[in-house]
Amino acid sequence: MSFYERAGLALLRWFDPERAHGLSLLALRTGLAPLPGLVTSPRLATTLAGMSLPNPVGLAAGYDKNATAIAPLTRAGFGFIEVGAATPVAQEGNPRPRLYRLTEDRAAINRFGFNNQGMAVIAARLSSRPAGPVPVGLNLGANKTSADKAADFANVLATCGPHVDFATVNVSSPNTERLRDLQGPAALAALLTRVMETRAALARPIPVFLKIAPDLNDDELAALAEVALASGIAGIIATNTTLSREGLKSASATQAGGLSGAPLFEKSTRVLARLSQLTDGTLPLIGVGGISTAEQAYAKIRAGAVAVQLYTAMVYQGITLAARIAHELDGLLAKDGHATVANATGTARGTWL
Repeated sequence: MSFYERAGLALLRWFDPERAHGLSLLALRTGLAPLPGLVTSPRLATTLAGMSLPNPVGLAAGYDKNATAIAPLTRAGFGFIEVGAATPVAQEGNPRPRLYRLTEDRAAINRFGFNNQGMAVIAARLSSRPAGPVPVGLNLGANKTSADKAADFANVLATCGPHVDFATVNVSSPNTERLRDLQGPAALAALLTRVMETRAALARPIPVFLKIAPDLNDDELAALAEVALASGIAGIIATNTTLSREGLKSASATQAGGLSGAPLFEKSTRVLARLSQLTDGTLPLIGVGGISTAEQAYAKIRAGAVAVQLYTAMVYQGITLAARIAHELDGLLAKDGHATVANATGTARGTWL
């Protein structure tokens, strides 16, 4: 990390976390943030649901909710990026404050509640984005007051799908009332049927992923995997934030919302490995939760992930973290004699079961 990036991070910590979040996006849009550019190698280049990735280290949804910084983010070292979540109608989300740094735990708690400017505004930005150099996806959400949340997901896909490379059905945010109920087998099957029908109607059908919570038990995971396999979706993102607060030290640990960052790593990786086992490696998995080092990214891959995503660790280590992890991951793959990321996927799944 450069002196300027360290100084920028130190400056941002003087601000309220949500204000700092906004300022970091402004820095990207105005060219003040460092942009490492494309990071790739023959070992790092991989394929995810038919998409060619220069490296397997992606940006998780939630950072660029309104797709305002797509161009710089695609030059920040990520192998793919995901923006959103977008809902049909713009909404303010939950009252502030709703984002908390847990510095002692290298974590964060948020209860944003799908705050965004709505699918029409986001679709307009997506339609005008420059082509390449990495795939860009959109996280699909549902409005808080919607009586038919399944229809919301389909509507956002119909509106924004033509302008992205992939989409994610997010039924795992803990900050929208009853949203996680859609992870139940019957509700999830009905939801995915509607979404996949919408996908089929797109002029260019795109991969659709499902993002799940880390708080599901073995029986719930097994039922979810069965539905996912039957639905025709392209893969599963494991996982979103957790409601658990086990072992936290920070003063804000009791705040309501989803916990992300370092404390989530083991929990989310165990869910990932279990899903890999349940799907027998037939469904691509994206590992998310607590990654802050190349070793942790590699652990997710060896547990069953085809690719990984980051977010919270950037609060503490800066926007160039993805590039640093990708470079170091290349070395770890080489050290273990893996010619590709795919060769390493799932090689240590049993460690987490």
